[in-house]
Amino acid sequence: MLIQEQLIIETRGRGTYEVTADVQDVVGHSGVKTGLCHVFVHHTSASLILCENADPTVRDDLETFMAHLAPDGDPMFSHNDEGPDDMPAHIRSVITQTGLNIPVNQGRCLLGTWQGIYLWEHRTRGHQRRLTITVHG
Repeated sequence: MLIQEQLIIETRGRGTYEVTADVQDVVGHSGVKTGLCHVFVHHTSASLILCENADPTVRDDLETFMAHLAPDGDPMFSHNDEGPDDMPAHIRSVITQTGLNIPVNQGRCLLGTWQGIYLWEHRTRGHQRRLTITVHG
């Protein structure tokens, strides 16, 4: 059995947006009891992370780390067509993930106790982000 659905996530700018419930809903109505769920983001300036979902300071610290690693407006970047956050957003996306594979068991994503699925928006202004969720089993 194979099912594929797309979700549109509206972001308000840089930060993490939990999509765990949305993904679990797709898996739940897919009819797949045991298998694999793949989540893919269709953008070059946003990514996906499997992260701590109990303490938001974990995601705040990740943002602080990325700001240090790929700072907005750094003169070493020549690609800035859409502003000073343009190239840093691409770097953030490349060094994280655009796809996640999660096992499915008993009709649900088999996540750890404190794990959540997040879309990580790397641009400073809001965007519409498209995710494709593929469930097979």
